[in-house]
Amino acid sequence: MKWVVPALAVALTGCANVAEIEQSPETMSVISGKSPREFATCVQQKLADSRGPLTIEERGSGLRVVVPQKLSDKSPAAVLEISERSSGSAVKLHERLSNFPLRPGDVKAAVSVCISK
Repeated sequence: MKWVVPALAVALTGCANVAEIEQSPETMSVISGKSPREFATCVQQKLADSRGPLTIEERGSGLRVVVPQKLSDKSPAAVLEISERSSGSAVKLHERLSNFPLRPGDVKAAVSVCISK
């Protein structure tokens, strides 16, 4: 019985890469009045206490933000695609466990808070 918790942790952390996560269904698709850089900075600040350092990459006229898993700074848990619009940005959130109802909600909550603040 003692092996159940570690086995569950290994199963949930699993291996996934950024390309696989980007192919998963969007968990969220929103529009913000902030620029892509402002939005990425807001999400980074909101997740500073619960996640390791985020990876922010330039992508054309926008950004891609890779959020690490809580237990590992090397494996991605979520990918944000933030593209520039004429009056702000369009944001798409892809999460590794998008169809798992008990996934951590901190990334989705950070994106929600950053939409308008």
